[in-house]
Amino acid sequence: MQHPAFEEVTFQHHTDDATFKKKVRNTTILLSVITIVELVIGLLIYNIHKGESPNELLILMFKGMVCILTLAKAYYIVSVFMHLGDEIRNMIMTIVVPLLLFIWFIGAFIWDGNSYKNLRNTYDKHYKESTMPAKHKGAH
Repeated sequence: MQHPAFEEVTFQHHTDDATFKKKVRNTTILLSVITIVELVIGLLIYNIHKGESPNELLILMFKGMVCILTLAKAYYIVSVFMHLGDEIRNMIMTIVVPLLLFIWFIGAFIWDGNSYKNLRNTYDKHYKESTMPAKHKGAH
């Protein structure tokens, strides 16, 4: 008896062209609808920013919705158009885990850069003097 790790992995990709074309068509329609919703949310955010007193919580909520919709679009593109949905679990994990690490790296670099910017504004007197407007001599 052969060890299960060394068995040949066989699976059928697409049973027929009609089923695959229907899946691609449905995915394309879904991606188009999600994109239209993202554009509407973007216009809402733009109009809220133009207002006199923008609601920051509402803007943050809309931006979170755009992020979630973008991740959903990325999932469908990778799953259907790049055929990752048809692969075995180990192959999917080989691609997804490094991607999650890459996202973590981006977050860490943004956090570190923001920390450096804030510290530079606090401790570098030359930077503060060269970027802040000077006070008027006649001001009280």
